Amino acid sequence: MLLGACTGAPQPEPSTTEDAVAQEQPAAEADVPVEGFASPEAEIRYYLDRLSDREFVETYGGEEHPRIWYTAAEALGRIGAPAVPHLVPYLDSDDPWELKLALYALMLATQDPAVTSRTGGEYIRQGTVLDERENAANRAIARDWWERWGHLWD
Repeated sequence: MLLGACTGAPQPEPSTTEDAVAQEQPAAEADVPVEGFASPEAEIRYYLDRLSDREFVETYGGEEHPRIWYTAAEALGRIGAPAVPHLVPYLDSDDPWELKLALYALMLATQDPAVTSRTGGEYIRQGTVLDERENAANRAIARDWWERWGHLWD
């Protein structure tokens, strides 16, 4: 599932949480477990190491409605609860791209039923996602959530 770089004109990005949720995952890869990892931690590390890689993306939606699939962030979000504490240190990233994807992955991962069942349904709710101009506000939201619920991973 290695990906080639997107070329050509910049691709539109989802601008709100609703847009991100409404987009469909690429059908061929959405629910297929990644094989070949020695452990769940190895899978998490693999995707964490690729958060800053601007070429580790795919496009979907066709030529008329292209969308970017942020492979590492989506995979970490799919992993859910086990990925959460590994993503939290990325809130200190100075790389705007990496921070944007870590925030997105945290938003997705904290929606895992294994998390929300213990938080009374609370997850990291960002108003605008995948927009580097919103990194500071989204970082504050994520840190506040972690301050309230981080003890679940102790």
